[in-house]
Amino acid sequence: MKKKNILILIALIVIIIAVIALIILPPSLGNLPEGHVLSEKTHLEIDGAQIGMILLSDDTNNPVLLVCGGGPGIPQYLLESLYPSVLPKYFTVCYFDYRGTGLSFDSSTNPDEMTTARYIGDVLRITDYLKNRFGKERIYIMGHSFGTFIALNTVANHPENFVAYLAMSQACDQHRSELLAYDYMRARYEEMGDSSMVTKFDEFNIKESDEAYRKYVSSSLRDTAMHALGVGTTSDMDDVITGLFFPSLRIKAYTPIERINLWRGKAASKAFAVHNDSRLFNAFESVPRIEIPVYFFAGEYDMTCCTSLQKEYYDMIDAPEKRFFLYEGSAHSPIYEDGEKTCEILESLSLTKDGH
Repeated sequence: MKKKNILILIALIVIIIAVIALIILPPSLGNLPEGHVLSEKTHLEIDGAQIGMILLSDDTNNPVLLVCGGGPGIPQYLLESLYPSVLPKYFTVCYFDYRGTGLSFDSSTNPDEMTTARYIGDVLRITDYLKNRFGKERIYIMGHSFGTFIALNTVANHPENFVAYLAMSQACDQHRSELLAYDYMRARYEEMGDSSMVTKFDEFNIKESDEAYRKYVSSSLRDTAMHALGVGTTSDMDDVITGLFFPSLRIKAYTPIERINLWRGKAASKAFAVHNDSRLFNAFESVPRIEIPVYFFAGEYDMTCCTSLQKEYYDMIDAPEKRFFLYEGSAHSPIYEDGEKTCEILESLSLTKDGH
């Protein structure tokens, strides 16, 4: 009888664990939700790698927009899933996952080979694919956070492929941005009387020690403070675990394996050569001019890529046309945080449908 009870208990535990697993990581075939004229998940082979892409459009006659997402490692489609944007209304949007991450994850990826040049090369190959598929001579390109490092360098060297560059949360000089954010957040906690958080910040002497700076930017303190203060991914996301991690495990547009690989790719990307390049990138010195129009989309409360630096770079950069759009009340993902304002902006830009 005792043995039977033990077996029953084990069975119950297994069932409970299985139920919890299904709740946290629900089964799915990975089909995209309906609602767009074009809603497609596909792969493009580039130099032996399978680059994952998601295409969304309400009208495939619209101009094409290639999105270079943040991270590297967090698929931009994750933001689109959690904060549906108006981009598919105005563009045929291509969300792609960088080599070695997300839908493009490959456990055999060599981090030393994940260079800036390789990533830019992938962007150009995807651009050619999109131009050929949708019959465009040129397309639009958008960068977000880390993706602005890739997109800006791409348009600076290959402007002939693009109509205009949409810069959301432009990375300009990330070292300066981190110092500004550190001072801002420490001051906020001091004003709030949170001596515990002030002490934690004081443990990182980032202005005088390169080692302390490196430890700080990869610490949980930075991420925790940014989201708690509403200056991180979005103004209403107060924790990256509950705001991104757990929701990502339930997005049925990804299969369970794809959801797991999303975070495997994120972890792996920290060692990618391109990740280090982006940290050292200084747009003021490297890209003082581009040959196509550039439109900046900046969140008022963005401290991941400080808005004040974005405005400073906007004032400096030379371009045939440039505009700066400030989203009041938004943080690091303004286009996704405020769809109404995004509609107003995109309609004011008179986007060309044919890419000519």
